[in-house]
Amino acid sequence: MDVVIAVVALLFVLFVVVAGYATVKVVGAAKRGVDRTITQARRTVEDTTLRARTLAQPGAVGELAQLRLHLRTSMRATQDALHAAVAEDASLKESLGLFERLSVHGHELDDELKRLESEPDRARLAEQLPALRERTERITTSADALRWAARDRARRFADDDLESLSAQIDVEAGALRHWTTEPEQPRHAGSSPGPASRPAASWPEAPGPEGAAAEQTWQDSSAAAGQEPTRPAITPPGPRVTYSWQKKARPENTT
Repeated sequence: MDVVIAVVALLFVLFVVVAGYATVKVVGAAKRGVDRTITQARRTVEDTTLRARTLAQPGAVGELAQLRLHLRTSMRATQDALHAAVAEDASLKESLGLFERLSVHGHELDDELKRLESEPDRARLAEQLPALRERTERITTSADALRWAARDRARRFADDDLESLSAQIDVEAGALRHWTTEPEQPRHAGSSPGPASRPAASWPEAPGPEGAAAEQTWQDSSAAAGQEPTRPAITPPGPRVTYSWQKKARPENTT
């Protein structure tokens, strides 16, 4: 009885542990989903605000908003492309590490541009714009280079795989059509072609000189035989010859 109670207690403890672990996992996944949704919504709102400032506020403030929008768009696109490609190509981990280092400079620049949006000294802001523009261009150029290199690498692998697949399909297609590429088998002397190797009906070849002469002789003999009268198989009897010493046939008496 004690053993049964111990087993039941152990099963209950295992059930509680598994249920707690599953609850933690579910709560963590839900929290990550909520955080991801909130982050994406905040990002969408910020991008919309920057686009509105680019159109509504010309001058230094509008250019700052345009630089921020360009920086954020380039960095986000590169991040998504590298994270999607590294799952299929492990050699891109080093590129992802380089992008993470580049992201540090990107976040610093984005924070600086965001602080300068509220700068009241427009003249001072206009003096710093060339340096900020150059810094933004350097970061976005590096991010674009990583993104396009990863895409070119993936496309190159896809092209190589397609080329190899096409070559295998060509070989398989040739093997399936083997009857169109088999050479004609030589026929031994004295052997007659079987039904499978006998060619289909074709035009007769012209006879040689000896064959033509023999054929002409046969045709002449056939024509001569056709002109002769047809003889009966047995010669009919001619009129009987009578002699003087023979008696005449007596007619039968009718009486």
